[in-house]
Amino acid sequence: MKDLATANLDHMTPAQFEEYLPELFEAGGGKISEDPRFTNFFKANPDCAALVSDLETIAEHARSLFDPTHDPSDSVWSNIASKLKDEPPPHKES
Repeated sequence: MKDLATANLDHMTPAQFEEYLPELFEAGGGKISEDPRFTNFFKANPDCAALVSDLETIAEHARSLFDPTHDPSDSVWSNIASKLKDEPPPHKES
């Protein structure tokens, strides 16, 4: 991983930018497109801007897979509790 602090953002090539992407996503919380340091770079390199946009969308959707959309209903919890009461305790072998 490259250190972004030493990067020359004004003269960065698209290939160099791609080398920084893992660090940028890790440090930037997934919103590189909103980072003002890259405004001029993205204007001059629309393919890089599109790549970042695509990666941000993918990361956002991936995060949403782990976010519950709603809590289970009370009936789900009741069914679980009922099943646990109905099942005999596991047999322990000595």
